[in-house]
Amino acid sequence: MKNYALFFLLASFFQTPTQAQSTLQATIVDAGSKEPLVGANVLIAELQKGGSSDAEGKIVLEGIPDGAFELRCSYLGYREAALPLSFPADDGALFTIELEPEGEELEAVTVSTTRSSRQIQSLPTRIEAITAEELGEQAAMNSANIAMLLKESTGIQVQQTSASSANQSIRIQGLDGRYTQILKDGFPLFGGFSGGLSVMQIPPLDLHQVEIIKGSISTLYGGGAIAGLVNLITKQPGDSPELNFMYTQTQALGSTLNGFYSQQYGRAGLTLYTSGHYQKAYDNNADDFTDLPQTKSISINPSFFYRFNETARLRIGLNTSFENRWGGDASLIKNG
Repeated sequence: MKNYALFFLLASFFQTPTQAQSTLQATIVDAGSKEPLVGANVLIAELQKGGSSDAEGKIVLEGIPDGAFELRCSYLGYREAALPLSFPADDGALFTIELEPEGEELEAVTVSTTRSSRQIQSLPTRIEAITAEELGEQAAMNSANIAMLLKESTGIQVQQTSASSANQSIRIQGLDGRYTQILKDGFPLFGGFSGGLSVMQIPPLDLHQVEIIKGSISTLYGGGAIAGLVNLITKQPGDSPELNFMYTQTQALGSTLNGFYSQQYGRAGLTLYTSGHYQKAYDNNADDFTDLPQTKSISINPSFFYRFNETARLRIGLNTSFENRWGGDASLIKNG
């Protein structure tokens, strides 16, 4: 009786059913070049089983139970591919999965160029742009004028032309200041010798960008642009209102207050910039001659915008500056 019981126990042990296990082998390649794709992701979602292809684009998944599944393969820059599988019928088969490149549509970019290739060092003109971020940093350091901003650009010198009034002129590539044209939004701001005074009268707070062309461009802008030009591009109304105030004071007895406001009203918009600067006569070395003249200046620059459509816009603006300077004999200035 004991022998029969032992026989049935052993029979039931060896007849315990086991679940079949299958193996998947695949190679992931580019559909066009047939080159293997390294690091492609393979996943059987129903089993949460997957992996990545090796240096030869191959992958092996083991321990797959019998049944029908869907194999998904993905790779950066390629369309995802799906492959139906059935086990044990596909057990041990070597699959080749071809992935199609996925095109990415970018924004349209317009590039203007000449038909002949040239080296950079042989180009007659160089173009440099000073962005809004740099303008903001310079405005915090000197909000009264753009002299410090231009000094940091290579190939440009801001030279003082008068000891009494402290006027300054822009010299590009060593040429005199009268050969440098200053524009604001593409229109001449000052011409001839008055350009020396303009550097001291242009504050940077309402500027969005500064474009500098270093080299002769007189064919487009006349004899005043033989050395180059500086184009000051002002801010325009954005989607949200903008209001900025800045007050600075220096150890040389100078104070500057700037304000900027812009807002869009549907198709219409406006910007308003105001600036006031006061500089006391400053004699640093006590020689009775002013190193900085006594200056009182006010600037008011309103602009109105109207957008007819995406390509047509009307702008009406006014640039006004009132300034008085007294420099030279410090005792005469002090006594009025």
